[in-house]
Amino acid sequence: MPAPGSSEPSSGSAQPEQPSGPAKQPEQDRPRIVPAGDPPSVPTDDTPAPAAAGAATTSEPATGTPATGNATGTPTADSTTGTPVADNATAAAPVDVDAAAQAHVSGDFGLPGPPLNRRNPFLIGLTGGLGVIVAYGIFLGLRNAASILVLIFIALFLAIGLNPAIVRLQRWGLPRGLAVTVMALTVVALLCGGVIALIPPVVTQTGQLIENVPGFISSLQRNETVNELVQRYDILAKVQGAINAGTVTNALGGVVGGAKLLFGTIFNVLTVIVLTIYFMAAFERIKRAGYALVPASRRARVQLLTDEILTKVGAYMVGALAIAILAGLSTFVFAVVVDLEYPFALAVVVAVCDLIPQIGATLGAVIVSLIGLADSVTTGIVCIVFFIIYQQVENYLIYPNVMRRSVKVSDVAAVTAALLGVGLFGVMGALVAIPMVAAVQLIIREVVNPSMQRK
Repeated sequence: MPAPGSSEPSSGSAQPEQPSGPAKQPEQDRPRIVPAGDPPSVPTDDTPAPAAAGAATTSEPATGTPATGNATGTPTADSTTGTPVADNATAAAPVDVDAAAQAHVSGDFGLPGPPLNRRNPFLIGLTGGLGVIVAYGIFLGLRNAASILVLIFIALFLAIGLNPAIVRLQRWGLPRGLAVTVMALTVVALLCGGVIALIPPVVTQTGQLIENVPGFISSLQRNETVNELVQRYDILAKVQGAINAGTVTNALGGVVGGAKLLFGTIFNVLTVIVLTIYFMAAFERIKRAGYALVPASRRARVQLLTDEILTKVGAYMVGALAIAILAGLSTFVFAVVVDLEYPFALAVVVAVCDLIPQIGATLGAVIVSLIGLADSVTTGIVCIVFFIIYQQVENYLIYPNVMRRSVKVSDVAAVTAALLGVGLFGVMGALVAIPMVAAVQLIIREVVNPSMQRK
């Protein structure tokens, strides 16, 4: 029983609550959690500053400041090891110059440095001057090598023109190398046959022409009209003076010049033949190398357009060969009608000369007319009249129609291109004028017009 005067709590009275969890720590003993990204807190007397990783710090009893760093973050020496220790808050790592230099070295030559300032006036002037020097050097090189470049261009053009025939032989079952060999032997045989057929009549007719020169002069002297003109303008004295002035020197110069021209022509012909054979043999490799320079996304279209242009060049060669054969046949028939000697040889000469654009037909006509004059004056005049008429028919009727059917170029474009080509670049311009017009028409139709319509 309870003692008197003492009060015992009843069951219904409130009892003091006992804490069910762990006891609360004092505020100063609880660890403070600093969110990521917040600036580090400044150490106070109650909260010691955190020590840097791997560095031992001791706090003084009075102030609690770390003994390894100062307020400004200047590195100080460790009391135990003597190594420099940086303050965790503001100290920066020292820069190692040797390590930074080694970071830019790769292999034996290192990495490229920073790009140059392209707006620097000195760099702009230097680049422009070097560009002018290089352009002038290229111009001098092309001018000095113009004759060789012309031979290379002619050989490449002939190889492109003969490639359709080689492809046709390949379709018949011949390998590429054998087809090139057959085509080369055929071309060489035709050239040799033409030369063999040409030499005898040229030698014979030249001799006859020299023998008939005195007779021509006598005929002119007996002509009253000619004699009157000679006396009025004193032509005989002028001719005699021109002949007497440096006769020996001019004769020797003419002989040496003729020999140089002959050997130079033979060398050029042989060079073109050899280069044409090489180009025909390596034609497919050259095309593949050219196509490899085109971006892969456009390679297929460029290949189709280029193949079509090369096909038109081959068609142009076939058309030119057909025109030359027609000129040779016409000359053969004419020579038989007027009873000229060596009609087949004359036909070969005219056909070969007619392959040369624009001037070839005139050259062949001059040769045949001179041979006609060696026979008689009347025959020579008839030859001149015949070739004047035939050239007009060929230039303005046969040539445009053949080119329209083979290369798909209009009559006006064919004639205009041929005339412009001759006027600008001579024989080479006439040679490439028609294929160039065909290529430009193809590019305009397949590339330019669709692009303009999409806009």
